[in-house]
Amino acid sequence: MTENNVELTERAAKRVAKIISAEPDGTILRISVEGGGCSGFQYKFDLVQETAAEDDIIIKRDDATVLVDAVSAQFMAGSQIDFVDDLIGQSFQIRNPNAVASCGCGTSFAL
Repeated sequence: MTENNVELTERAAKRVAKIISAEPDGTILRISVEGGGCSGFQYKFDLVQETAAEDDIIIKRDDATVLVDAVSAQFMAGSQIDFVDDLIGQSFQIRNPNAVASCGCGTSFAL
């Protein structure tokens, strides 16, 4: 499902739902973009006990809900949030078409 051009894949939605199921009721995954990381910006993943702010982007798919604040959503426009399980390990990955460079671990990027 796409909200504001940010897509949550089926794999990511299943993983978010699994993580949230082990947390207290009302817990939501919040993804934000912050300055820092080896490429200039980095993604931050937080489990929060809060309701969506008025300007948050709410991304829903199946039993998963993800919040992205309006400022971060500008940096993530057109992105796909996925969950990958490979030889290196398990992680959420954001495929961001706006990024011109990213680090090897995929958690920071440059515009």
